[in-house]
Amino acid sequence: MASGFLIRFPSLADFQVEDDGHVIRCWPTLGISEHTVQHLYLNQVLPLALSKQGKLVFHASAVEIDGAAVAFMGESGKGKSTLAASFATSGYRFLTDDGLMVGACSSGYQVMPSHPSIRLWQDSEAALIAPDTPTAPALEFTAKSRFLAGDTIAFCDTPRPLRRVYFLGDGSVARGAFQRLKPTEALIELVKHSFLLDIEERAMLAAHFDELSALASQPIFFRLDYPRRYEDLAAVREAIIEHASQDSDTL
Repeated sequence: MASGFLIRFPSLADFQVEDDGHVIRCWPTLGISEHTVQHLYLNQVLPLALSKQGKLVFHASAVEIDGAAVAFMGESGKGKSTLAASFATSGYRFLTDDGLMVGACSSGYQVMPSHPSIRLWQDSEAALIAPDTPTAPALEFTAKSRFLAGDTIAFCDTPRPLRRVYFLGDGSVARGAFQRLKPTEALIELVKHSFLLDIEERAMLAAHFDELSALASQPIFFRLDYPRRYEDLAAVREAIIEHASQDSDTL
């Protein structure tokens, strides 16, 4: 490859991302569906390419509460998509299921909407999704189903100011709890959950950490943990709504 980066998904597809992140080429494996290629592009490759363009992109979901964005960050399996789906099927619009892009604006930071779909495992599907909800075609490499926004899953297609970021725990607590994070703690978490294509280009890394540090200085970061029981999700939503509505300086 003459320049750029090669992102390989064995037996599925190869993607070439040019050095500046603005051009992406794909070579799918013979027999792999267009839907699988599109999914890999939207959820894996595009966030990495955006990071090469200097954008801040994180592994996170986000929903709209009272006109502002509330984000949930965490490792795979911590409940980001389930929380987003819980809100989106209860009248609160979601902005992204994963690949949260944050940008500076006149009022602080804002969240950009992503693809209007949510991916869920079967247990979350059974607990949250109406039987007639439209779905995208199945993918070759995962048992997760992708549900499309519409009448039963509300989607926000316009940027929203970022009001809260909650880093999700592992669910080993007896009851839900919020804990404010110091800027240094928030920075560590933001680094852990960043999409970053090039980890060796020093100038880009320096700029990336400067931007993360500025974001981490905002008083919007909290740790959130709660028992992982579907029957408790309504109470968890109400607790998040109440917490996010308060002035962060008083928490």
